[in-house]
Amino acid sequence: MSTDVRSRPIATAGSRSWASLVPLLFPVLMLVALFVIPPLADREANAFSVYNSLQSLAGLGLVALALGLTMIIGEFDLSVVGTFALGGMLAVKLGEQSPVTGVLVAIVVCALLGLVQGIVVALLGVNSMAITLGGYLLSLGVAGTIGDNKSQPYGNLDLSARLNEPIAQVLSVRSLVALAVMAGVIGVLAATRIGRDMRATGGGRRASRTAGVRVDAIVIGTFVASAGLAALGGSLQSYGVATAASNPGLSPLIFAVTATLLGGVALSGGRGTAFGVVAGATGLCFFNQLFSTMATPQYVISLLTGALLIAATVLTTPAARRGLARVRRARA
Repeated sequence: MSTDVRSRPIATAGSRSWASLVPLLFPVLMLVALFVIPPLADREANAFSVYNSLQSLAGLGLVALALGLTMIIGEFDLSVVGTFALGGMLAVKLGEQSPVTGVLVAIVVCALLGLVQGIVVALLGVNSMAITLGGYLLSLGVAGTIGDNKSQPYGNLDLSARLNEPIAQVLSVRSLVALAVMAGVIGVLAATRIGRDMRATGGGRRASRTAGVRVDAIVIGTFVASAGLAALGGSLQSYGVATAASNPGLSPLIFAVTATLLGGVALSGGRGTAFGVVAGATGLCFFNQLFSTMATPQYVISLLTGALLIAATVLTTPAARRGLARVRRARA
């Protein structure tokens, strides 16, 4: 009996270690598929295909990370699309002479919106879906007002060219900046108690407060970080394409939700990591590039993305996780 009890922590540790590596499977499989499948249809993927994928990741990956952080704490920040648009518009309007100033202003303004949303959610107990829907509409309205409700060109074309210039064939300054920020967020959440406290907050706030977690500070800080990351993604996107869109539509939100679920974050909160979100976003960029390389019609890509989203949602449900756990135990 005692031997059996002692063996349980070992199995649990191993399963946790395996679970932490699962998010890597999707981007690795998609990268392999990117180079294996197109030749079967007389198409070819190359280093430029990877470059395009990472260019997409530079903007949309930061939006996914922004949304993923709020989902880990059991909230849902609909305003990430609005701050993505507002950040890009502010950066383009204010950053022609000083790009850094434009980005900083965009981040600060959007972070203030995130601060207000976080305070309302944490201290007043307002449902995050409701308050961030208002934040989404507000930020889109401000972006439309600044941009006269249409796309605005960015005049510093030299900067746009430098940001997009290939480095080692697959990278660029734009993707390197985004990857560095993502790595920083992953590192902070993994090396400090912040990541643990975020998961605890998402798992149950009353129990977290009893355990000494500063729940209100975690919620407020997460919404500030979410808005800032989305604004940075919008700024990099707008600088890179030399255009700021007043309304990017719902595509960034669909990408962010799909990537977050693929990265192992639970809809109910309390589970997931920043690393998983970034891995999910990377894999989804390879997924989109795969079908773009094969010249797949957009409606087919939409169908496949929808199926992927449904599958990710189903597989992250508690019932599905329990079923997979039983299968693993039966095979052990």
